[in-house]
Amino acid sequence: MYGGHVKYLMSVRFTGNNRKWVEATEMDVLRRSFRISRKERIRNVIIRQQIGLEEPIIKEIEQNKLTWYGHVQRMAEGRLPKIALKWMPKQKRARGRPKENWMEGVRKAMNERNLKEGQWEDRKQWSLDVGQRRTTF
Repeated sequence: MYGGHVKYLMSVRFTGNNRKWVEATEMDVLRRSFRISRKERIRNVIIRQQIGLEEPIIKEIEQNKLTWYGHVQRMAEGRLPKIALKWMPKQKRARGRPKENWMEGVRKAMNERNLKEGQWEDRKQWSLDVGQRRTTF
């Protein structure tokens, strides 16, 4: 599940159902990898401790999203990824509550980590604040 799938999951909007599905799939993969049956009734927290995983894959995906966001923000204005990131569709949205978009997920992750606009200019500090590295060299 790790690796290529994380890059795909970076583009997914994490609503309540998507988040639960990803967490359930991650635990299913971990249980199958270590041959732990659901019938053994071992809690997910215990399995994570035994394996040595501290945080769920959702946190890693959020870190990767923020890393990519900082990378794109440091790009020149004419670059296609930056243009695509700032693009807003001109059509009207459907009735009802608007769906959460990718940028709202990034803003939410930035708020959780107390990150501000413009902090991505310092690449090393941004990666530390995002949580990619624990210490500086």
